[in-house]
Amino acid sequence: MTSENPFYLALSMIASADPNLVEITSLSLRVSGLSAALALLCGLPLGALIATKQFIGRSGVIVFFNALLGLPPVVVGLSIYLLLSRNGLLGFADLLYSPTAMIIAQFTLVFPISVALTIQLLEGLNREYDPLFLSLRITVRRRILTLLTDGRAGLVTIMLACLGRALSEVGAIIIVGGNINHVTRMMTTAIALETSRGELALAMSLGIILLLIALAINIASQFVKAHFDRALGHKG
Repeated sequence: MTSENPFYLALSMIASADPNLVEITSLSLRVSGLSAALALLCGLPLGALIATKQFIGRSGVIVFFNALLGLPPVVVGLSIYLLLSRNGLLGFADLLYSPTAMIIAQFTLVFPISVALTIQLLEGLNREYDPLFLSLRITVRRRILTLLTDGRAGLVTIMLACLGRALSEVGAIIIVGGNINHVTRMMTTAIALETSRGELALAMSLGIILLLIALAINIASQFVKAHFDRALGHKG
């Protein structure tokens, strides 16, 4: 009776490193990690530039990126699907129902988050340091590098938040990825599928792993914050 318990079976699958479980988890980490890294690589510099430079339409740009924080994932998935479908603008590339399509979808969702959070973090620092920057007459590039260095604790938190958002995505990637076994099956999409099929053991095992990853991201964020707080305390 105990051996038929889904929770017990889920723990057994994790303990035995079930090949299907490892494959799905590995693909999820690769796709989400790469999409988050690309979004941060593009989003952090752009967010820093917007936070530090005054230009016409700046307020509108900030409002635009803040509005994108609430972008529905299924709308993003549909848009990417139409773009990559056979009759779409990038249909010739044959990327639909592939890990690359899922990376594009996740990038589209995470990129605005990295930009908006970077603006929020660095805008306050820029106002605080602005008199000093003006007196030293430093370039915009030096100003951005200084702010990124001083706000590094917050930037690490932004990085972890973007990774967590990518890992938890399901709506967009199931549309463009198709949840194909051994090809595009991710943790979140597999949980949805296996639950609907009544295969609770695999769904629960993936859910446990996803929760552990989320917990690890949260612990890492708190550890980084505490580390930089101690560093600032020593300097003070």
